Amino acid sequence: MSAHRDHPAALNPEPHPADAGSQARHDADDAVDVVVIGAGPAGEVAAQYVKENSAFSVMIVERELLGGECSYYACIPSKALLTPISLAHQSEDLSGVTPAGVDRQALLRRRDEWVGNYDDSSQYSWAEGAGLQVVRGEARLIGERRVQVGERTVGERTVEARRAVVLATGSEAVIPAALQPANPWTSRDATGVREVPERLLIVGGGVVACEAATWLASLGASVTMLVRGKSLLGGMEPMAQDAVLKGLRGLGVTVELGTEVQSVDRPHVGDAQLGVPHGGEVTVHTSQGRRSADELLVATGRRPRLEGVGLDSVGLSARPGSWEGNRPLPWLYVLGDASGEAPLTHWGKYRARCIGEEIAGLPTASAEPPVPQAVFTEPHVAAVGLTEEAAQAAGHSVVVSEVGAAAAGVALSQDTPPDAARLVVDADSGQLLGATFVGQSLTEVVHSATVAITGKVPVSQLRHAVASFPTASEIWLNLLEQLPASVRFPNA
Repeated sequence: MSAHRDHPAALNPEPHPADAGSQARHDADDAVDVVVIGAGPAGEVAAQYVKENSAFSVMIVERELLGGECSYYACIPSKALLTPISLAHQSEDLSGVTPAGVDRQALLRRRDEWVGNYDDSSQYSWAEGAGLQVVRGEARLIGERRVQVGERTVGERTVEARRAVVLATGSEAVIPAALQPANPWTSRDATGVREVPERLLIVGGGVVACEAATWLASLGASVTMLVRGKSLLGGMEPMAQDAVLKGLRGLGVTVELGTEVQSVDRPHVGDAQLGVPHGGEVTVHTSQGRRSADELLVATGRRPRLEGVGLDSVGLSARPGSWEGNRPLPWLYVLGDASGEAPLTHWGKYRARCIGEEIAGLPTASAEPPVPQAVFTEPHVAAVGLTEEAAQAAGHSVVVSEVGAAAAGVALSQDTPPDAARLVVDADSGQLLGATFVGQSLTEVVHSATVAITGKVPVSQLRHAVASFPTASEIWLNLLEQLPASVRFPNA
């Protein structure tokens, strides 16, 4: 969490738009200025920024663990598993180094430490220390700025939010109806794995599927991916898709592209305990034939968790896309995965900072920045902005630069690095539209591309940002030199 920042002018802000037409407290049992429903990263940051930048009282309500999906079942545990695995794989391609191995039990203990053994006490202490009123329980809208809060130790009460309500309720895994009878694993089971299945089927080819295949194969599972599309990581540049496909197959993962899943059989279905097989052998019927395994992981996407939060009580639908933006009503904000925007922790936290400051009465940002993303497969992939295909579809005249592991800094990272990078540039303005980086030594470079796109810096200027020798950032020099002279020297 960010350090405290004083904004004296914000302690007595101008009246918030939500104050217009404010009614009396009705029959509410309690009242606070802001109610935040959901204490994942987005909800926590929104609550923090309201509290730090104003004198408003803030209540935050969480039905599960404070810290949300990211802290316990997604980003943190997956990277706790993947980082040592990545280092072990890199050591296999460095002469002069004894290759490292993966200690399954030690790695799972490391995961448990990073998720606090699924204990959110430290998060609770942080929230209380930040001046937030923390409630463990359920919350739902029951009218304009009215929230019904079901507190575990006290029971239900009605709370009036004098200024705003923030919905940061996250998302949930989507399991196709045809696969539900098998009671399959979701991403929670994959990150919370306790018993590694000897044979694992994964349905899906996106980020969750590819990352889970990486760590579960490295932990000893025989993994088969059933992918409906013709490539992995849809929406990314082809060179990144191909690199990840090659990397997974190099780990022993069987990837079946263009495979439709039709039905499932599992004669014995057991309890859904976190990270252990949910029953006996499971057989999936596909367009390519039958595939059997000890467990089935479904990673076919997630949907905003908006059912049951009371949107109907204020005339709104829980259907994604039924409103635009993060503010469907003057007093109601929706952010994080619940908003239907990019389901990425860093993006949810960015929106949360903006919305928290807006509620506190500070000036709001009008820019719409690019959304970077990193995928921790073998090799790693990071991207920001538009792909070549997306840029052309948006009407840009584009030029593309693509290079392999030619820069000295990159070439030093491994004996045979799979690194590659690509820039997409607007041919008319010379501005960077998108960038993709492949390789463990290159993914940290993506932020420099994010800064360039956000700042609308033409590549003719980027040429003068000198990269340190010998670091991975030298890849910029190679990329920029591959661009046409008309783009590099627009005034020549």
